[in-house]
Amino acid sequence: METNKHIQFLAIGDMVTDAFIELKDAAVHCNINNVDCELCVKFGAKVPYESVTEIRAVGNSANAACAASRLGLISGLVSATGDDRFGEEARETLHDEKVITDFVYKDNRYPTNYHYVLRYGAERTILIKHAPFKYVLPTSDTKVDWLYFSSIGEHALDFHHEVVKWLEDRPDTKMAFQPGTFQIKVGTEVLKDIYAKTEIFFCNLEEAQIILKTDEKDIKKLATMIHTLGPKKVVITDGPKGLTASDGTNIYSLPMYPDPKEPVDRTGAGDATASTIVAMLAQGMEFKDALLYGPINSMSVVMYVGAREGLLSKDKIDAYLLKAPKDYIIS
Repeated sequence: METNKHIQFLAIGDMVTDAFIELKDAAVHCNINNVDCELCVKFGAKVPYESVTEIRAVGNSANAACAASRLGLISGLVSATGDDRFGEEARETLHDEKVITDFVYKDNRYPTNYHYVLRYGAERTILIKHAPFKYVLPTSDTKVDWLYFSSIGEHALDFHHEVVKWLEDRPDTKMAFQPGTFQIKVGTEVLKDIYAKTEIFFCNLEEAQIILKTDEKDIKKLATMIHTLGPKKVVITDGPKGLTASDGTNIYSLPMYPDPKEPVDRTGAGDATASTIVAMLAQGMEFKDALLYGPINSMSVVMYVGAREGLLSKDKIDAYLLKAPKDYIIS
């Protein structure tokens, strides 16, 4: 039953339980300049590991919903789980994070999504499997300010067009789009109506090249090219080089906020950046100012295992901004 009539930030996407497996006996092999790296373990052997840590209610959209809630917004999630222990634990976790679960549906046909995250150093490789859950959007009785659409399985291709129709019936609702693996793979032509409805778009540099089918490395040119697909605002991250953003008129560059110590785990860094920027926009902040908040939350997230523990409140991000290094400015 829908009990909340006004949601400021509603995320849509697959939710999972992540099992973080800390590897001990492994190696990383990379090409020149540390690109195209591969995680290697001995084939046909018993490979020791250090530990396993289960983290519930994660995934791009669940991470975003939790980030928005901690930043003070009325936040909800459209997703689904199986009728099992992991599904119940996910709902309990969202409840603890004050995320509205009215639209998290239970489907007894499939188990809750469960992923294995192979951690080695600060990087990770994730073994994924998405159940073909069906999702149901809120009715017209519920007002939504911002829709945050992210990673969802290939079974849900038709659902993208349902989202577009839903938005057409709600002209006051704005959408942020942070495509997941399948959404990038399926191509811009198939999802052209999604791109056309996007208020703000997020991806990293490599994803932008794949989306645009180009070898272009100039991140400012890539942002301009993304605009031609429909998004009014574009944010492209480039790891330690920070982010580049465009509102269609101005192009901004912002360095990453410096890590206070060596990162523990980079899972969820992009989610934290994107969802925090959207959350600030949802609170009425100007685009240029909102950009400053994203990398700080990302910096905090990578200090912990998993994508949720390090998420900050707005007050804590404000405190980091007050003591930000002189070069942490938008140019």
